[in-house]
Amino acid sequence: MRIVDVNAFYTPSGGGVRTYVERKLAALPALGHEIVILAPGEREETQEIAPGAHIVTIPSPRFPLDRRYGYFDDEKALHRALDRLKPDFVEASSPWASAAMVARWNGAAPRALVMHADPLSAYAYRWFGPIAPRAVIDRGFDRYWRHLRRLDAGFDHVVVASRDLARRMAEGGLRNLRTVPMGVEPGVFDPALRDEALRASLLRDCELGDNATLLLTIGRFAPEKRIPMVIGAALAAGCRAPIGLIAVGEGRDQAAVMRASGHSPHVRILAPIRSRERMARLMASADALVHGCEAETFCMVAAEARASGLPLIVPDRGGASDHHRHGAGFRYAATDRADLVRTLHQLVDADGAALRARAAEAAPAVRTMDRHFTELAALYEASSELRDAA
Repeated sequence: MRIVDVNAFYTPSGGGVRTYVERKLAALPALGHEIVILAPGEREETQEIAPGAHIVTIPSPRFPLDRRYGYFDDEKALHRALDRLKPDFVEASSPWASAAMVARWNGAAPRALVMHADPLSAYAYRWFGPIAPRAVIDRGFDRYWRHLRRLDAGFDHVVVASRDLARRMAEGGLRNLRTVPMGVEPGVFDPALRDEALRASLLRDCELGDNATLLLTIGRFAPEKRIPMVIGAALAAGCRAPIGLIAVGEGRDQAAVMRASGHSPHVRILAPIRSRERMARLMASADALVHGCEAETFCMVAAEARASGLPLIVPDRGGASDHHRHGAGFRYAATDRADLVRTLHQLVDADGAALRARAAEAAPAVRTMDRHFTELAALYEASSELRDAA
C-alpha cells in the first residue's frame, strides 16, 4: 500500500513531528508499505530516504511566525502532486487549509486526518480561558467547529492520540474518530542510562549541591508551552527547598523565557539537543520532568520521559495528562501556577528514590512508535479493503 502523508507540519529542523516522521519513514516500509511525505518546501524535489520511503516537497511560502515551517497555499499544485503519486491511502496532518484541500481532492483513495495539533487548546482556550468558560469559548469559535465537522465528513477517519482530545472532538460532533496513541522510538530511552555524575554536574551548573532536586522541562519556546510558568513555579518552590531547572528548547518566546528566569543561577537554558542518545541520557539523569502545556495532542516529551524512568509533573488536561501514572508523578491544575508550585512542594517532600523506582519499573510498558504505526497501517488497510469491496 502506498501511503501519502500531506504534512504541513514537517520541517527538517522541527521537533516532535520531525521525530514522528523520521520513525514513520523507517517503520512503514518495514511493514511492507511505501510511505511518501508530501511537505511544503522551497522547490519541487523528491528525496529517497530509504527503499519505500520518500520526502516530496512542492514550492510553498514560509509561515510568518516561524520561518522554519511552510504551508500549502496552492490547492491545484497539491492535487497535481497527489494525482502524480497515485496513493492507496492519503493522510492529512494539519487541521487547517491543507486538510480541506485533501478532502476536496477527487482521487479515489480513502483518507484520514491525523490531529497533530489542537488549535482550540493552543489558542482559543489559552487566550480566553481566564475570562470565559470553555462552553462559551466553543460557541464563539463555532465557525472552527463547523470546519472540523466538515473535515470529519470528508475523511474516512479522524485519528487522535489522546483520550482528552477524543472526548472533546466527540462532544464537538465529530463521528469518524479513531484513538491511536503514538509512542517513543524503540531502543533509545531507558532508565539504565541514568548517570549520577551527569546529574551532579548539572546541579553544579545550577550552583546547587547533590541534595537539590533537578527538574527538566523540554519543548519549543512558544506561548502555548508555558515555559515561563514552569520556570516561575520552580523558582517559587525553590524558596522552600533547593531546586535546579534545566530548560531545553528555542523559539519565538525566547525573550519571555529569559525574562522568567530572572538570571537566576538555579535555572539553565540549553539549546535543543539533536542527539537522541544525549537526550535519553539527560532524561534518565534528572529527578522529574515538568510540563506546562495543556494543549498537547499526545506529548512526545512526556512519553520519552516515562520511557526513561523519569517521574512526571503534568497538567490535568491535554495529551500530557494521559502519561500520568499514580505513584510515579503528580498532576496539577492546568494553567494554574500556584497549584504547580504546590505540586512541586509535593515532589520535593516525597521519597525521590521510591518515586523514581516506581517510574523506572513502569518504563518498559511505554508504547513504541512501531506499535502505533502497526495499528495505524492496519486501520488504513481495512479502510482500503472496504473501499475496494464497495
